[in-house]
Amino acid sequence: MGSGVGAVALCIFFLLLVPHEVESAIGVNWGTLSFHKMRPSTVVDLLKANKITKVKLFDSNPDALRALMGTGIQVMVGIPNEMLSTLNSDLFVQQNLSRFIDKNGADIRYVAVGNEPFLTGYGGQFQNYVVPAMVNLQQSLVKANLASYVKLVVPCNADAYESNVPSQGMFRPELTQIMTQLVSFLNTNGSPFVVNIYPFLSLYGNSDFPQDYAFFEGSSHPVPDGPNTYYNAFDGNFDTLVAALTKLGYGQMPIVIGEIGWPTDGAVGANLTAARVFNQGLISHVLSNKGTPLRPGSPPADVYLFGLLDEGAKSTLPGNFERHWGIFSFDGQAKYRLNLGLGNRGLKNAKNVQYLASRWCVAHPSKDMTQVGDHLRLACSEADCTTLNDGGSCSQLGEKDNISYAFNSYYQMQMQHEKSCDFDGLGMVTFLDPSVGDCRFLVGVTDKGLSSSAEPMARWSIYHICIGVLIWRFWTLTI
Repeated sequence: MGSGVGAVALCIFFLLLVPHEVESAIGVNWGTLSFHKMRPSTVVDLLKANKITKVKLFDSNPDALRALMGTGIQVMVGIPNEMLSTLNSDLFVQQNLSRFIDKNGADIRYVAVGNEPFLTGYGGQFQNYVVPAMVNLQQSLVKANLASYVKLVVPCNADAYESNVPSQGMFRPELTQIMTQLVSFLNTNGSPFVVNIYPFLSLYGNSDFPQDYAFFEGSSHPVPDGPNTYYNAFDGNFDTLVAALTKLGYGQMPIVIGEIGWPTDGAVGANLTAARVFNQGLISHVLSNKGTPLRPGSPPADVYLFGLLDEGAKSTLPGNFERHWGIFSFDGQAKYRLNLGLGNRGLKNAKNVQYLASRWCVAHPSKDMTQVGDHLRLACSEADCTTLNDGGSCSQLGEKDNISYAFNSYYQMQMQHEKSCDFDGLGMVTFLDPSVGDCRFLVGVTDKGLSSSAEPMARWSIYHICIGVLIWRFWTLTI
């Protein structure tokens, strides 16, 4: 009798969760490749304060999922590409879905099977594992009674399809067979096609790309395509995918934008103004329900901005801008005014952020810096110095401020450990903020309260504090 009651209760619970049909919304990607991570509960509070109801993760981090439990925020969890070939689907569903989905649990709606696994740069190393992994996962979802609620998707890079004009869009020839299998699977199981679109990368990688075509203000270089004309890269890219899906017989398949955004630093054209104009234009365009020439009145099902927070530990192989996509800085502070269309007129900052002590590491004002090269290489190979490069917000600093920025980035990454500001006597700790103009010298945050490696202020003697302040003040007054 007990098991029968439990089964009935479980059925009622899932009936309450359905239907899946919800209004389109703006969501965010929550990436965690950072040297300075806020507590997951602080990030979730940030989502709630900004009325963000959809979040996409790149893994199934249990701390993040626990923080999301009971919030009503819809979640997409991810399976990294490297896991696809050896994935135990039953174990994955048990450990990452079933134990978090409950009456007051995490509202997990999607599982992203890989992340851009068909990217040309991967040379096909992941693509043969995608569909088999999805088939196995679907069977595991059925066994766990989750198949009607949790949907499987594959976020694809826009390089999966190609064309000179949108109406001629088609998937890359080597992907035709696997894409046919994929979209058939998605259609059978009620899943959308997820695509990542980045007009910034088109502009960054092509000096001939018209700058105004990347935005939503209208372009002096529109793209004619038969009876249609395209005035922005997003619509053109989106409709190229629509045409490619149509050629496979799935022209009405729902499309979700898994990633889209604009960086604020690390390259020419990556700045606060451009990011605000692009993201606000995108949001207004999508929420207007205008749609695109091939799908008039039918915008994407959902759009996930990339990203929520800056990620200072991301690879810079594509470019230094990779660490600066966030609409918030790493510590949850809004970078610019943005109306997400979710009820707030602007972004609300994170609260109760656990900062380290207010102190910085700078170049010692009285020391000769001619031998600083090796120390700079060490600092910037481990910490984030991308804002110092051309186009960055700190690229106009003088030589000594450059050194100070690098020293401080390393010092904060090392949780302000005393020895991490030594640099053979070339560094010193100051309690006066050395930030210059728009160039911010950061203070780290922690997700563990006060870190044991970040020595409490009380352990610094009054003598050290006073000497540091006097030396720094003397130097700043004499240069």
